Amino acid sequence: MTDVIPRRQTIIHPAQVRFLRALPLLLSSLLLAAHFYRSGHIVFVIVALAPPLVLLAPFRWAVPAIQVALFVAAAEWVRTAVAIAGVRQALGASSARMLVILLSVALFTAFSAFPLRRT
Repeated sequence: MTDVIPRRQTIIHPAQVRFLRALPLLLSSLLLAAHFYRSGHIVFVIVALAPPLVLLAPFRWAVPAIQVALFVAAAEWVRTAVAIAGVRQALGASSARMLVILLSVALFTAFSAFPLRRT
């Protein structure tokens, strides 16, 4: 049976797909760069901003290297959360909200590696 109104087909350009797959990486890199910038570590800011640029390179090792970097970045967020929780606990302040936020950022950073998989 044919439709009375023709269906509109959406055509997604491969460049759009690549951008959407890299968007979580870009956001994770910006968050990590802001984290290091706040601490005054400018060299780490530059290193944190490098993975999206490395993704532009046509090397086979680029995607696995970025995925490893994202898992290291997630570990940094967990380390930061534990360190801040220790300070807050010593001061007698609650750290539950901070832990939820920073561990959510860590999970987002870790899961940012999955859209980069080559299919």
